[in-house]
Amino acid sequence: MSDETTERGAPKRPVHRVLVGQKAVVTGANSGIGRGVAVALGQAGADVVVNYVDGDDAADAVVAEIEEAGARAFKFKADVSKEDDVAAMFAQAVKQFGTVDILIANAGLQRDAAFHEMTLDEWNKVLGVNLTGQFLCARAAVREFLRRGPVPSVSSATGKIIHMSSVHQEIPWAGHANYATSKGGIKMLMESLAQEVAPHGIRVNGIAPGAIRTPINTAAWKTKQAYESLMTLVPYGRIGEPEDIARAAVWLASDDSDYVVGTTLFVDGGMTLFPGFATNG
Repeated sequence: MSDETTERGAPKRPVHRVLVGQKAVVTGANSGIGRGVAVALGQAGADVVVNYVDGDDAADAVVAEIEEAGARAFKFKADVSKEDDVAAMFAQAVKQFGTVDILIANAGLQRDAAFHEMTLDEWNKVLGVNLTGQFLCARAAVREFLRRGPVPSVSSATGKIIHMSSVHQEIPWAGHANYATSKGGIKMLMESLAQEVAPHGIRVNGIAPGAIRTPINTAAWKTKQAYESLMTLVPYGRIGEPEDIARAAVWLASDDSDYVVGTTLFVDGGMTLFPGFATNG
């Protein structure tokens, strides 16, 4: 960003230790939103499995930051679109931590193309990681929650799942049909699963980030011109930071949100208010 641009940032607040004794799996946790969420869960007292698919050093750094906060952590390399990888990751989580209480299904990617030029590989890759990956991880988590049963001394809920979605579960996105389709699918996956497992005391919710400052969208905020263009879509007038999503995830994973079930929390600075209509369209 240019020095000429003054940005408001996410307010810095301490993370309260509301997750002490709980065990979490965070997918796609070595960068961006996943990294922010994994560190915040550790600061809130949870032990964390740091899932990643590339970037050993970055995953090690996240583990170190969580351990500095006084929680336990280990990294696990797994492609969430592969059933065997997911099964191995959850088996290792149970082996090292005893159980899993929280899943943050965050791993995702983009393979953008005009629709008529999009390849089947580009379509399948995005749906495989973004949607099938969330199905596989959520299924593994539910199986563990049901095996273990409720532990009221740890949490009011038998287990918590947070599906990381996007404002594009609501907002169409030309040139990104595979991505937007995956996010729309996450919405219905989350709601259908929440309806099914709520009687077991399992809470399932979603977070839909808007424009967040992460490596996946650097081109949208790196320059002054790009940032100003992006802000025409964000009524609140600043880009989101991973910490904005992380605080929401900690809240949804804690007993402070115990009556929140099947809800998508939009953390988007008002992007889904369709600001283009603020002046009557």
